[in-house]
Order: sequence, then C-alpha cells, then structure tokens
Amino acid sequence: MSSPPSSSRATLCAVLAVALAGSGALYQGSSGFRAISTEGARRIAVAERPIPAPPVRLAGADGRTILLADELARDGRIALVTFIYARCQSVCRVVGTELQQMQARIQARGAGDRVRLVTISFDPRDDARALADHGRMMQADPGAWRLYGVPDDGERQALLDAFGVIVVPAPLGEFEHNAAFHVVDRSGRLVRILDYTEAGAALDDALARAADGA
Repeated sequence: MSSPPSSSRATLCAVLAVALAGSGALYQGSSGFRAISTEGARRIAVAERPIPAPPVRLAGADGRTILLADELARDGRIALVTFIYARCQSVCRVVGTELQQMQARIQARGAGDRVRLVTISFDPRDDARALADHGRMMQADPGAWRLYGVPDDGERQALLDAFGVIVVPAPLGEFEHNAAFHVVDRSGRLVRILDYTEAGAALDDALARAADGA
C-alpha cells in the first residue's frame, strides 16, 4: 500500500493538532471533563478551594450595618446564603418558598443553633423598609433568617462576582439573574454552591457540615 502524499500527511497532522488543542482546552475549562459548563466548573472549583467573603458592608432590615465577614462568622453557624431582589416575581419567589420550608425544617429539627439563612438583595432600591416588608411577607424569623442589602455599588458588585451571581438590568426596573444556594462555613468561606432547585440537598449539606464541625 502506498503512503499518503506529504500534503495529506501534513493536513492530517494539522487536524490532529487542532483536535488535541481543543481537547486540552475542554479539559482545562471543564475541570478535567468533570463539568462541561463554566458554571459547573466554577462550582467544582469552589468546593475544592473555598472562597473567603470579600470586605462588604451589609445593611440590615433593622437599619444597622455589619461587615459581611462578621455576619457570616458571628455565631459559629453554617449559613445558607441566597441573592434576590424584593420586587422579583419569578425565580426569587421560588427561592423564597424553598427558604420558608428550610426555615421550618431547621426549626423542626432543633438545628437553629447550627444552621441559618442569609438573604442578600442586589437591588440598590431595597432599603431597610423594603427588606423588612419582604421579611414579613416571607415570614422570616430573624433568629433563623436575616435579610440584608449592600449600599455601596462597588462592594455589591464585588460580592456578586465572588459568589458568581450574574445580574442584568431588565425593562420595568426588573433584573435577569441566576439563583443558587451558597453554603458558607463557620469561618465565612463559600464552600459549596447548589442550584436553586436543590434546596433539600443544600440544607442537608449545611446540616452535615454543622454536625461534622466543618
């Protein structure tokens, strides 16, 4: 059998080189083929290398301000952090319903001293009154579930970037945004991210970390 002409061999080598380069890029971009999507890869990266909370000042529904790191590490509880805006009529309502059920489960299991809920608004219009009204609507017990805003624009964006929350302004003063449950350990580090459809798994993860002393 005759050998392929040199031009064909060159073409074949070029195709193989491109394929190998593409595979390498996919391997790197998917954390070794473990996640095809960028979001999946980011969640794996967070689980392997927890992210400390950025220096952000929170403003609570009670009108007081506190550093995020201090709030997350103030009492030794594992925190489940979510991001919403009070006017949201879509995914935030789904997340709110899940948080209500989480709060009930935490209280029913007597786990309020180990796990708590923290919800942060990314809407600069959500002042203390709006947060308080939203908390009442959600029947949030301040001992188990606290709501905050972030008054400073730069700090707010830094927080969203750190937690991987994408917010895009939409018509009529609304926002398009992703949603997830962010598990934060006792030292204030983001250690796991679960989709907003995985509320049960998120709470189980938080309870397990609390039981293990993680």
